[in-house]
Amino acid sequence: MLESRREAAAHVHKAGYAKRSTRKKIYRREKKHAPTILQDLYVSCTEVFKGPGTVPLHNDVKRLCYILDNMKPEDLGLSREQRFFNSKAEVTGTPGVTYTIIHKCDNFSLFIFFLPATAVIPLHNHPGMTVFSKLLLGRMHVRSYDWADPPPADELDSPARPRLAELKTDSILTAPCNTSVLYPTTGGNIHQFTAITPCAFLDVLGPPYSDEDGRDCSYYKELPYTTCSNGETELKKEKGDCYAWLEEIMVPENLLMTGIEYSGPQVDTRSC
Repeated sequence: MLESRREAAAHVHKAGYAKRSTRKKIYRREKKHAPTILQDLYVSCTEVFKGPGTVPLHNDVKRLCYILDNMKPEDLGLSREQRFFNSKAEVTGTPGVTYTIIHKCDNFSLFIFFLPATAVIPLHNHPGMTVFSKLLLGRMHVRSYDWADPPPADELDSPARPRLAELKTDSILTAPCNTSVLYPTTGGNIHQFTAITPCAFLDVLGPPYSDEDGRDCSYYKELPYTTCSNGETELKKEKGDCYAWLEEIMVPENLLMTGIEYSGPQVDTRSC
């Protein structure tokens, strides 16, 4: 009788251990496949961006900013040891910019840009887009503008000419920092990035650039406000430092942008 009880107890113990062991294995499998912050960003983008001609609602902007504000370089497989940030590399002329595409669809795109020290992404616009920029590594200077006035009614029938723009941002960002957001007509839709140290930043664009849909990138050069200020209001004259004339130019000859294949954590597009 005593042996039978011992055998029964041993059987129960083994069964219980097996259940616990199975639970642990299941937990480990679930943990391995748990959603990452990048996956969370992707899923949120599919729900927030509704396509051309739309702008995310305030709560949706806060939702994306919350995710991006908490994103770290390692969430995208980034580190300062990568070849993009090799300070020993010999660079002649203007340093080039490298970019990689995490995901792109009709409604939004996810890009990472890598800038060596002193590299510049010149003043350019984002027509019809809402853009979230998250500096992941490094330190860079950001300068941005919005148009001060609506475009002239005869703009399409006249040669390109300088337009008055109001300065929105002229500051230095150091990672880690909060996400910057610009809108189709506000928030600094026309901006320039200059790397003070090697930098990496994530751009979320909705909708993405599209030549076919009229969302092509234009580049600009700044002209001092006093250069073309005849006839402007007294208010703008008093705040000349806050304004500049922007003249559209061809793509700068010294702008070298190279695309590479994305090799970081992947997004699961089947989940949406």
